[in-house]
Amino acid sequence: MDLQERECVPCRAGTPPLDKDQVARLIGQLDGWQLDEQGHLTKTYRFPDFKQALALVDRIGALAEAQNHHPDLALSWGKVRVELWTHKINGLSENDFIFAAHCDQLVTP
Repeated sequence: MDLQERECVPCRAGTPPLDKDQVARLIGQLDGWQLDEQGHLTKTYRFPDFKQALALVDRIGALAEAQNHHPDLALSWGKVRVELWTHKINGLSENDFIFAAHCDQLVTP
């Protein structure tokens, strides 16, 4: 099943983060997402104005509440940076990749 067709499932404390091979397999299913220096999944979306960037933040916020998986968001004029990792396990889980795929679906041309 594709990532965008899946839903986030709560992790339990003590669940191990994904290993490098798992991360490599899952990131290959995403478009334009990268790992930052802390090993967090990140992407910056660019827009021609503040209004469209803010609208994406609102849509991601609604998704976060629905999926009970909450990213770090940075909003500035014409761009939104999304940073994902699973705080409970202090690393990446499949939920991070599922959420990333859903974020990509929220971007309207």
